[in-house]
Amino acid sequence: MDWVSSWKATLFSLLEDIPATVRSLVSSISLDGTSATTLILNSENGEVLCQPFLYNQSCPDALPEVKSIAPENHTVCSGSSTLCKLVSWWNTEVPNRESAVLLHQADWLLWLLHGRLGVSDYNNALKVGYDPESESYPSWLLSQPYSQLLPTVQAPGTSIGLLKESLRRQFGFPDDCIVCTGTTDSIAAFLAARATEPGKAVTSLGSTLAIKLLSTKRVDDARYGVYSHRLDDKWLVGGASNTGGAVLRQLFSDEQLERLSQEINPMVASSLDYYPLQSSGERFPVADPNLAPRLLPRPESNVEYLHGILESIARIEGKGYKLLKELGATEAEEVFTAGGGAKNDKWIRIRQRVLGLPVKKAVHTEASYGASLLALKGAKQNMDL
Repeated sequence: MDWVSSWKATLFSLLEDIPATVRSLVSSISLDGTSATTLILNSENGEVLCQPFLYNQSCPDALPEVKSIAPENHTVCSGSSTLCKLVSWWNTEVPNRESAVLLHQADWLLWLLHGRLGVSDYNNALKVGYDPESESYPSWLLSQPYSQLLPTVQAPGTSIGLLKESLRRQFGFPDDCIVCTGTTDSIAAFLAARATEPGKAVTSLGSTLAIKLLSTKRVDDARYGVYSHRLDDKWLVGGASNTGGAVLRQLFSDEQLERLSQEINPMVASSLDYYPLQSSGERFPVADPNLAPRLLPRPESNVEYLHGILESIARIEGKGYKLLKELGATEAEEVFTAGGGAKNDKWIRIRQRVLGLPVKKAVHTEASYGASLLALKGAKQNMDL
């Protein structure tokens, strides 16, 4: 698969999709990309030097080296971290590797728009080792021979420069249209929910269950896959479980899920105790690579069975928020819901009872909406200059 060409083609087709009358009014552009999707380019001409490393690609060959230089339980101490991908590529000893530059997916797509090679944001740069608290790369990273490949880092939603003149002419964007630093897809989805106060949280119920909590305190613990992204003067603390909608899809069709859910009484607790997983292994809120799925006993009633699974996933969610509090994060006070699971009102009410917290469906859940809020932030800052 030629990922690079497909991403570029998609970006330009999206620009083309914007009605011409709207394009002439656009003052600022930003976008999000998947965290830890990594490209390595020639720093002179921007030529891509190897196949991109995708977000879920692991480089276990680099992990011992990364663990030997990074602090214990650091975010980079995972085979799929950006730093492991960089070290793995560096160790192949390709010619002229010193003149390369590393970019994340969002950085690269934005570079196509503004033309300044080597700019990132502190959300994307977290998994390459950037410290958003000190706003710098740590000394243990800068002392490595590949540190010269690291991009410069700015806050998400910071103006990088004007949209390229050729693109302004081609698409009819205004002469003063700016391009701003972006963020990761999960951060953009959180921003879309407009959860702006400490204690506000967003649970994404997609194929897996991911929780993010706005906290006044930073919390990081690689054992549980818990790490914190900076959001201005606060911290977005997150963790992801392997339970979620993918397990439901294995057992029920969409039509069954809708029909059976209608028959569930969400105010009555289920006595069934499951740990719904597709396969063995969990790291949040339980760090156990051998944890086996538990989906038995199965009652005769499919309504009871679904009720038990939905309630069990809600209990796992509750343990997740409890763990974040135990690790030092601000206590959750309200939960917004994103992802496919947000459509299930009965599940929202089950979760509200289990969590003992107000649970609502987020009005906006699209990551693109969150990216547009960053573009708005950049436009406002640009006006103040």
